[in-house]
Amino acid sequence: MTASSALEPPSGPARRVLSVGAAVLDTLFRVRSLPTGQGKILPYEMLQVAEGMASSAAFAVARLGGHASLWGAVGDDATGERIIADLSASGIDTSGMVVAQGARSAVSTILIDDEGERLIVPFYDARLHETVKPVTERDVSSFDAVLVDVRWPKLALATLSAARGAGKPAILDGDVAGDGVIEMLAPAASHIVFSQPAAERLAGTADLVESVGLLKRKFEHAFISVTAGETGSLWFDDASREIRQLAAPKVKAVDTLAAGDIFHGAFALAIAEGMPIEETMRLSSMAAALKCQVFGGRIGAPTRADVFAALRGWNISAVSAGTRNRGH
Repeated sequence: MTASSALEPPSGPARRVLSVGAAVLDTLFRVRSLPTGQGKILPYEMLQVAEGMASSAAFAVARLGGHASLWGAVGDDATGERIIADLSASGIDTSGMVVAQGARSAVSTILIDDEGERLIVPFYDARLHETVKPVTERDVSSFDAVLVDVRWPKLALATLSAARGAGKPAILDGDVAGDGVIEMLAPAASHIVFSQPAAERLAGTADLVESVGLLKRKFEHAFISVTAGETGSLWFDDASREIRQLAAPKVKAVDTLAAGDIFHGAFALAIAEGMPIEETMRLSSMAAALKCQVFGGRIGAPTRADVFAALRGWNISAVSAGTRNRGH
C-alpha cells in the first residue's frame, strides 16, 4: 500500500532507503555573528557530530520511520571509528561503509550564528574515494529508493545506474559540486533535487522559475526540483507541464545546517512510500523547517509524529509558478 498523503504513512514494513556519499565528523561552534575579517571569535556553544549530506539524509529517513542504510567511506583512524559508531547509534545501517586504508577521515569546522546561518570549512582526503566497488542491480534490489550526494561521484554513478536498472527510484542530491559532476550523474537519476546555488550555477540565472524550466529541458528524463530555503521549493510538474511552487513553513531559524539534507532524506522516503509529489514536497519541506529550529546539525531532524503535528496546522498549498515555456 502506498501513502496518498503526507499525513497517511503506508501500512506494512518500513520502506528501505539507501543513502550514498558523505560521512564527516563536524565540529559545530555557535557564535553571535559570523566573522567578517581576521581575529579571534569566541563561541558560546560547541558540539561534535557525525553527519554530511548522505549521512544526515539517512538519519532523517530513520527518524521518519524508514529503514536507512549508508554507503560511504572513512579513514582508518580514530575519527573514522567515531563516525561509524555515531551513525550506527543513530539508527543507520552502516554495514556497507568502507574503511579506506591510509586515508584520513573527513572533518569539518562550522560556525553557526544567531540567525541560523553558517560558515563551513570542510576537509576531504582524496584517498577516501580512490577505490569504488562494483554495484549491481542485485546489490540495490532490497531497497525501495536510492539517494546519492555529489561527494563520491564514481560510487554515486554506479549506484544510480544499478537502481535505474533495477527499476528503483534513483534520487540525486544536486548540490554544488566540481566541474562536470552533476552532468555526469544526472543522466542516471530518475529524480534530481537541486539546491538553489547549484541550480543557479547550472542554469546560469538567479530566477528560480526560469532555472527550473531550463534544468527540466537539460534533464528532460528526470523529475526536477529546486529547494530555496525560506523561499520554499519549486518543481516541474510532469502531468500539467507547469512549474509548481510551495512556500516554506514559517519558523524561527536557529540552525540551518543539514536542513537541505533532511529535506532530501524525507523526499527519498516519501518517494519510496509512493507518496504523490505535492504531498512529498509538503512532508520534506516541513521536516527541513522543523530541523532549522534546533541547534546541532542533523540532530534536529524531526520524528514522523513531529512532522504530522506541524502539517495539521499548515494549510499552504502549492501554486503555479509558470509553464515550461518560461526561460526560452
